[in-house]
Amino acid sequence: MTAAGSSGSASGVDVPAGASTPAAPLAARTRGLRKVYGRTVAVDQVDLDVPEGAVLGMLGPNGSGKTTTIRMLLGLIRPTDGEAWLLGHSMPEEAGRALPDVGALVEGPGFHPFLSGRDNLRRMAAAEPRLSTSDAPAAIGDALERVGLAGAADRRYRGYSLGMKQRLGLAAALLVPRRMVVLDEPTNGLDPSGTREIRRVIAELHAAGVTVLVSSHLLSEVEATCTHVAVLHTGNVVAQGELGELLDSGSPALLVSTPDSAAAMEALRHKRIPSRLIPDGVRADLTASTAPAVLETLVLAGVPVHEATRARTGLEDLFARLTQPDTAGIDQEEGR
Repeated sequence: MTAAGSSGSASGVDVPAGASTPAAPLAARTRGLRKVYGRTVAVDQVDLDVPEGAVLGMLGPNGSGKTTTIRMLLGLIRPTDGEAWLLGHSMPEEAGRALPDVGALVEGPGFHPFLSGRDNLRRMAAAEPRLSTSDAPAAIGDALERVGLAGAADRRYRGYSLGMKQRLGLAAALLVPRRMVVLDEPTNGLDPSGTREIRRVIAELHAAGVTVLVSSHLLSEVEATCTHVAVLHTGNVVAQGELGELLDSGSPALLVSTPDSAAAMEALRHKRIPSRLIPDGVRADLTASTAPAVLETLVLAGVPVHEATRARTGLEDLFARLTQPDTAGIDQEEGR
């Protein structure tokens, strides 16, 4: 499901000559990316595609290489081997040309503890090449309001909770309009209200055409916010593509709602269609059959059918299938 790149794509991403044409313009990509620390291979031959305008969730347990990959993509560390391109620029060599268009929150924000949230953003704004001194106060106010920190803007950073620190880091990433925003574990330490606010900000960025790369180990967050997914495991990308396509890639099945589950099971068994009971009905396997055949079988057998829907693989099931047996490090619900 990996989209290949080509020289001179619509996104302007410089890629090796002779590569095949990409399925969609890419905001960022890596090829053969590898990072080794001593005897530890943190990232190994990662080929990652980030389509323009997508919200891509980089999913994986702690130690899977998510943050290391992001740091190489942003030019914060050099890869041991391989290549990376960000907004059409080779990284890290052309970081100065790419990064003004990128807002990033990586490995938690770093701010001065004795300054207020607003004053910390003033220091960040002074370093923004595309933000004038006269426009900075309004931009700071808008960013604080956007992440729900306007009421705490003048409190010292050292008094902020972990969730508030995360929000301030996001505000810093949003001080000026960006073509791409990179968020490493953006909901870390947030309560449900804060998590909803981050989801809202991501949705607003997506609606505005901004490419968003979100790293997370929370399956529920990725499923709620992302259009695309890349699954990392032990330093490798084991799957990537549109979220809907990946969720549809599991064993096909039809969920049938019926008040007579026993009769439905018997009718399907007679036609050698594997099925099992579920609440309020049956789940019929479509590996060797079709949805029309299942419904015809039930109707001819006199089984009342109230509703029928295609079953989708949940992200939790998909992740387990891709990363078994080492799935213990994944939190499957918020707040765990």
